[in-house]
Amino acid sequence: MSTTTSTPTATMTLANCFVVVDDHDTALAFYRDTLGLEVQQDVSQGDFRWLSLACPTMPGVQITIQSVAGYPGMSQADRDAMADMLAKGVLTPLIFACEDVDAVFEQVRARGAEVVQEPMDQFYGVRDCAVRDPAGNMIRFKTDLPRGD
Repeated sequence: MSTTTSTPTATMTLANCFVVVDDHDTALAFYRDTLGLEVQQDVSQGDFRWLSLACPTMPGVQITIQSVAGYPGMSQADRDAMADMLAKGVLTPLIFACEDVDAVFEQVRARGAEVVQEPMDQFYGVRDCAVRDPAGNMIRFKTDLPRGD
């Protein structure tokens, strides 16, 4: 029995999160060229492909780009439902923290991202904005507002 107070989960870190897309090459151009993420892996096997990218400041956390049909055992009805949700832009967003949300927004907008929300202060203590990636996924950027303690 261990005499430490830590639990087995105390050393866990986030390794991957997944984003579903309908076109890997278009997604790669957006996440690499527009957002500045670095490619960690580009793996293909037949028609199956996935990309793993990471923020230069957090190379250990990878965003894995996969296709709508990327889940093993998915039925055609499930693929169709996922594709429909992707087209509507209602899948879970990615949220990036940054030092200057306005500067990030201007850079991403200048590179052609679809704007959903321009930067604005939120009641919950952040200034944030939102864009969509080429597949329709929402991407949010946030900067913490100074606390008025």
